[in-house]
Amino acid sequence: MAQASYDALILGAGHNGLTCGAYLAKAGLKVLVLERRHLIGGAAVTEEVVPGFRWSVASYVMSLLSPRVINDLELRKFGLAVLPANDLFVPLEDGDHIVFHDDVKKTQAQFARFSKHDAEIYPEFDQYLREATNVVRRLLYETPVDPSRRDWKSFRDTASLVWRYRDVAGKMYRIADLMTQSVYDYLSRWFESDTIKAVLAYYASIGTFAGPKSPGTAYVLMHHVMGEHAGAGGWGFVRGGMGAISNSIAESAKRWGMETRINAPIERVLVESGRAVGVALKGGEEIRAKLVASNANAKTLYLKLVERKELPADFVADIESYRTFSTAFKINIACERPPQYKAFSKAKAGFDYPTYVHLGPTIEYLERAYDEAKYGDFSSRPFITPVCPTIVDDTLAPKGKHVVNLFGGHAPYTLKGKDWNNERGRFVDTVMKTMDGFAPGFSGDVIDMQVLLPPDLEELIGLPQGHIFHGELSPDQLFFQRPAPHYADYRSPIKGLYLCGSSAHPGGGVSGIPGYNAAREILKDLGK
Repeated sequence: MAQASYDALILGAGHNGLTCGAYLAKAGLKVLVLERRHLIGGAAVTEEVVPGFRWSVASYVMSLLSPRVINDLELRKFGLAVLPANDLFVPLEDGDHIVFHDDVKKTQAQFARFSKHDAEIYPEFDQYLREATNVVRRLLYETPVDPSRRDWKSFRDTASLVWRYRDVAGKMYRIADLMTQSVYDYLSRWFESDTIKAVLAYYASIGTFAGPKSPGTAYVLMHHVMGEHAGAGGWGFVRGGMGAISNSIAESAKRWGMETRINAPIERVLVESGRAVGVALKGGEEIRAKLVASNANAKTLYLKLVERKELPADFVADIESYRTFSTAFKINIACERPPQYKAFSKAKAGFDYPTYVHLGPTIEYLERAYDEAKYGDFSSRPFITPVCPTIVDDTLAPKGKHVVNLFGGHAPYTLKGKDWNNERGRFVDTVMKTMDGFAPGFSGDVIDMQVLLPPDLEELIGLPQGHIFHGELSPDQLFFQRPAPHYADYRSPIKGLYLCGSSAHPGGGVSGIPGYNAAREILKDLGK
């Protein structure tokens, strides 16, 4: 049975899908967002899994959300409230610690305890990285060009891009270094202390299947410090959990008539004469539209929801080879009290409690965690980011109780010679043992937990092989090659079918930028 048609259908109510839909609705289009789950949000969702405890199931902290999206959609008016998280606290193996501050002088003072040289050079490094980041930050909002095409429009677009960035030509070698070097080599040009290198290199391990000595990981470091929130709400925990971001976008878009529909799993995209004309839901219902934009990852869209006959063979081959193998895990915990870190001293740290922590004290620690996963096993000492939002947010747990989110690596999507059904318990024991090593007694305070390995993240959230970025952030999968050559401009080989999620430029993280950019290109095609 066919339903009344829309101007645009959005497949998936993750934050990028909602963002794309919101901008299209704001421009006057009749928009319907379809979500297979029982609630909107995708990876930016808050859910009560254990009675009385609400946690950010997948993404867990706001750091990259675009100020343009925040301001254009007036998200603060619709419930977005950012709560402070303390500066990064890193416990070390000898019982010491290091605090990484936003304030350069405070960070210098911390670094000076480990290396006078590194403390002195840090302001120069910070400025150097910021200048490179500012260049790449501008590129986030660009539609990738196709330098291989020889038609006049492609030539004009490429020339226009080069001209707009003529003022940064002298800094492009910095970008080349970030795109090609390992984060270890990149940092070793500046710093001598292994401890300081590890504090910074940790960011390059988050969500990526690589170690600090793997080529290309320097860029992942920059991706994680890309947030730009001066005057836009800052970074930190979101009151009510990360689902409040998705909910605020949906509420904002309601005033322009955007509709959302849950429990609406999609069977296939309807294609007629080479053009997307709607979708068929599981159960047989068809919904027609003038265009379709997919927040689902590229592999799901092109390999499962679109019939192969509608796509060029070389394009299908590119999507099949798009690398999504993940080793990231997430464990959400209801507990009696926050972790009691033996290295933490309120007097020394300068704040009441470390709500934001990295457990990965040395380069060797991070590299060994990767080595074990590289050969098909989970890490015997995983790196872990424990965060405790209930220190500042009283909406997530019963009074006196707490939520702790653990995100880390490495736990491969598939194990060599083993099965996650048999290894899950041993893995959880390993994570708890690691936590207890830094925060003695933590495992005894656990009330209940939700364990999400890469296969779980794939099944629950729809992340391809559990990859939080919808695909590796490597040079061969960025800008005009994301997710495939010739189709990095949010369009596809099928007319009227667009990609608006993290499989597209600029990649993953709760930024809203892929959705924002895709909406701009859709409206351009519509002449709006």
